[in-house]
Amino acid sequence: MIRVENLHKKFGGFSAVDGASLEIRTGSITGLIGPNGAGKSTLFNVIAGVYAPTSGRVIMDGEDISGLAPHELFHKGLLRTFQLAHEFSSMTVRENLMMVPADQSGERIINTWFGRGKIREQEEQLRAKADEVLDFLTISHVADEKAGNLSGGQKKLLELGRTMMVDAKVVFLDEVGAGVNRTLLGTIADAIIRLNKERGYTFCVIEHDMDFIGKLCDPVIVMAEGKVLAEGNADSIMQNEAVIEAYLGRGLKNKEMIGA
Repeated sequence: MIRVENLHKKFGGFSAVDGASLEIRTGSITGLIGPNGAGKSTLFNVIAGVYAPTSGRVIMDGEDISGLAPHELFHKGLLRTFQLAHEFSSMTVRENLMMVPADQSGERIINTWFGRGKIREQEEQLRAKADEVLDFLTISHVADEKAGNLSGGQKKLLELGRTMMVDAKVVFLDEVGAGVNRTLLGTIADAIIRLNKERGYTFCVIEHDMDFIGKLCDPVIVMAEGKVLAEGNADSIMQNEAVIEAYLGRGLKNKEMIGA
């Protein structure tokens, strides 16, 4: 589905991504890990259109999408979430979901004069879709709560819910577990697995929690210093000497610390 070919992203003289090549297979939940400063979030931002690559290509379903803007990628089914949730805090949780789909009838001035019935019909459909998403994510009880009042974990679930409002093809999740308690993290993990198995979503996940990665992801890709260092299943990655040294600067005797 997504193929990254010899990707470079420079900021001045600094190479944040330095010749990375990788593949995210259709139907997979791919983990992306690495020490701080490895280039993971920058790679996400290049794939998701936040930054244009300095060189190299990003291919999605055979199409070169390098440098396309986020709104263009949105229409192709590629979405990303952020380490810090980007909710509209003064709107309700349900309203946050309802506003996601593009090209709504109410966005056209002429429809506010002559197409009010069409607007009402679409809003009813969006409301029903939002309620279905909230039920799927087990947060129906906060549907009418202001999104700014949610806990960190609930905000992450809301971000995941927004991807469901447009039936995304591939979703990039940036540290979805950051600041989330273990109970809600389990709920998030279950939702990701269900979306993958029941609805065919493809995911790529940046995360430092190796228990979370081990539960969800196969394969796991490791980055260090802007490059892809290793790829494999979670168990093999945790035994990889080069990966351990990238995290710790030490040898195998400290390998049990990699998930800390």
